Amino acid sequence: MKVTAGSVHLQNDAFAEKRESMLERQLRQRGITDQRVLQAMASIPRQEFVPAEWRERAYQDEPLPIGGGQTISQPFIVALMTAALHLSGNERVLEIGTGCGYQAAILSCLSKEVFSVELRPELAHLAAERLERLGFANVHVHCGDGSAGLPEFAPFDAILVAAAAPSLPEPLLQQLSDGGRLIAPVGDASHQTLVCARRQGDKFLSEQHGGCRFVPLLGRFGWDGSDLL
Repeated sequence: MKVTAGSVHLQNDAFAEKRESMLERQLRQRGITDQRVLQAMASIPRQEFVPAEWRERAYQDEPLPIGGGQTISQPFIVALMTAALHLSGNERVLEIGTGCGYQAAILSCLSKEVFSVELRPELAHLAAERLERLGFANVHVHCGDGSAGLPEFAPFDAILVAAAAPSLPEPLLQQLSDGGRLIAPVGDASHQTLVCARRQGDKFLSEQHGGCRFVPLLGRFGWDGSDLL
């Protein structure tokens, strides 16, 4: 596993006990066994990615607001989605929905390079600034329509979509390398299922990883906003 600047912040960390409790009760006891994923989540100070008023709840088993109507996903969902990608360390990863940057930071520890797209300029700017400050140099934040991906940087070995789409966006599937995996919440505005698709040539094999609830993926290949009114 890479050594990240994020891990430096764990020295004399007042949140160490809460983080270890998160790892044991929310992740290991609920079936997260991928040691690299567990190590990544142990190495990154989640409290650095939430607004100051929510820092004391950073390690609780719940999503938290980060501004702009967006949330940071609960730790279990972050771990579950990351583990489903089976990253080995050499992948180029695309993340859709940067949010606060926490998921991108986790992915950065487990892959070669992370490209992350955020629709909202203010969140994209803050996340890029935060990731740079914490030393995650292999994460590149872009502002734009994440539902269309980043075709200019494709193909990607793994794609993680951190917002709910009505179906797996076709442009994202086409930006997967052969053998690559994509995981995304798919469903309506109130309930979704985590779907992981693996590319084999021109075919995509999919499996489900349980129910979830995410904010909607807005964009040309997601929801257009009026669909949710």
